[in-house]
Amino acid sequence: MIETDVSTDPLWPDDTDWEALAARAVDAALAVSPYGSWANARFTVSISVHFGSDDEVQALNRSFRDKDKSTNVLSFPMVEPDMLAALANTDDGEVLLGDIMLAYQTCIAEAAEKGIDVAAHATHLLAHGTLHLVGYDHIDEAAAVHMEELEVKALANLGLDNPY
Repeated sequence: MIETDVSTDPLWPDDTDWEALAARAVDAALAVSPYGSWANARFTVSISVHFGSDDEVQALNRSFRDKDKSTNVLSFPMVEPDMLAALANTDDGEVLLGDIMLAYQTCIAEAAEKGIDVAAHATHLLAHGTLHLVGYDHIDEAAAVHMEELEVKALANLGLDNPY
């Protein structure tokens, strides 16, 4: 089972069910990864999502990545990539997969630049962040292309357009 724990800064508008959006985005991203079977596992995979502010994200980015600026999404994996496959042998209990944080002001600005709905953009960023939690990255061109393909597939499964 996949459990998404969500917290939302008051900056984020209350016209969207951010908790449901996060759960759908996380589920869709995991479904297109090698870990799609976790949805039916006997153990619980828990992901924490925080819809935060640029200030919060900037502070984390500065502390953990030595980058003193905000960014749209940060992911903090709690399971080493080489241990992910071993989770299939887990019978019960809970696995804390990691944390994802979105920055409100950056998300709003990027959605406006792209001419898309903020909820659609947040969904994309959460799918992106979830893939980071299961070991995907975009450090080199080949890895970036593969990760983007998975994101596009996850979003298409949710009825959303290719963000690239």
